[in-house]
Amino acid sequence: MDVAGFEWDDGNRAKCQKHGVSAALIEDVFQRGVMLLPDEARSQTEQRFRAIGRDETGRALFIAFTLRERGTDMVIRPISAR
Repeated sequence: MDVAGFEWDDGNRAKCQKHGVSAALIEDVFQRGVMLLPDEARSQTEQRFRAIGRDETGRALFIAFTLRERGTDMVIRPISAR
């Protein structure tokens, strides 16, 4: 997947941090490599995905996200992480 970066705001950042997962950690997990799965049951208005990866300590992380077009770029918008 070729993406230009991540889209963060107070809403999605707070939802991820509520479960003890920082924005920096999520971005790092995507850099390390993730297994991607579709998440067809969660939204009827946009395509969502699930990612499963590991942080630098080996802890497994689950990340729900969607892809958003920003101009000519595609960005990852995390929805939730645990």
